[in-house]
Amino acid sequence: MKYRILLCLLLLVLSCSVQREIIDKPIIFDQQRTNLTLEYLSDHYGIEQSEPTIEPRMVVLHWTVIPTLEKSFEAFYSPTLPEWRPEISGASGLNVSSQFLVDQDGKIYRLMPENYMARHVIGLNHCAIGIENVGGTGDTKLTRAQLRANKWLVKYLKKKYNIDYLIGHYEYTLFEGHPLWLEKDEGYRTHKTDPGEKFLKRVKRASKKLNFAPTPKG
Repeated sequence: MKYRILLCLLLLVLSCSVQREIIDKPIIFDQQRTNLTLEYLSDHYGIEQSEPTIEPRMVVLHWTVIPTLEKSFEAFYSPTLPEWRPEISGASGLNVSSQFLVDQDGKIYRLMPENYMARHVIGLNHCAIGIENVGGTGDTKLTRAQLRANKWLVKYLKKKYNIDYLIGHYEYTLFEGHPLWLEKDEGYRTHKTDPGEKFLKRVKRASKKLNFAPTPKG
């Protein structure tokens, strides 16, 4: 019995020390996407620059709703919005995207350079790194493997960049009036619920020692 307990403890330590792999799975980031990104930065944030780069200050957690990795990847792949996104096409023709995509099995995919702007959160894209999680609703709930991957990825990003905030997508409007909020279009808002309160709380709880700043209260 004693040896069994020691073995379980050893396996637990080894599982916690496993180095995760970030797999590069790039979406198209050609000159068209670059130009659209630069236009977005200018039109929505008043930022004029020659490269589509950002200085990351926050991490935003999402879910795709789409139940598979490949279909989720396909949704982000093209530089321009597909026809089925008319509700946001008026703000820009730039397709939605995210720096990272986490599959149901916990594998982490990097879709674009981490410090390039992705369109994933209104008002804050100029300073936010997005983590999209495959699924999230219906029969494809977010998994424990995704939870572990998000915890690891948040720590990785905090160590690498000057990250101040960790938020769920549904919290983005709480930043209206905050110095990081730069959205110029007062009518451009969408209602979000991702990645779910329970999932976000668990990631935040695991990240408590990273000393993120508290999310502004609405």
